[in-house]
Amino acid sequence: MSGMGDREKAFENKFAHDEALRFKAEARRNKLLGLWAAEKLGKSGDEADAYAKEVIRSDFAEPGDEDVFRKIRADFDAAGVDQSDHQIRRTMQELMVTAREQVLKDL
Repeated sequence: MSGMGDREKAFENKFAHDEALRFKAEARRNKLLGLWAAEKLGKSGDEADAYAKEVIRSDFAEPGDEDVFRKIRADFDAAGVDQSDHQIRRTMQELMVTAREQVLKDL
C-alpha cells in the first residue's frame, strides 16, 4: 500500500507545483499586460509601473481573466484608446505565452 500512497503524494506535489507555476505566469502576464496598456494610455516610468500593479491587483476580483480584461477595456474606453476587444484578448494570450516562457526560464 505504501506504493499507492507514494504515487498519490507525487500527484499531489505535481498538482501543487503546476498551480504555483500557473499563478506566477498569470501574475507575470498581468504585469506585462499592464505595461502594454500603460504605454497605450500614454503612461511611462513610475506611472506605468503603478498602473501595471493596478492590473495585477484587478485579477483578484474574481476567478479567470475577465476581471483583468474589464479593467483594461474600461480604462481604454475612458481614455479614448482605440483597441478592439479582440486586440486586447489577443494581447492577453500572446503575453501569457511570453510569461510562461519567462517563468519556466527562471526555474
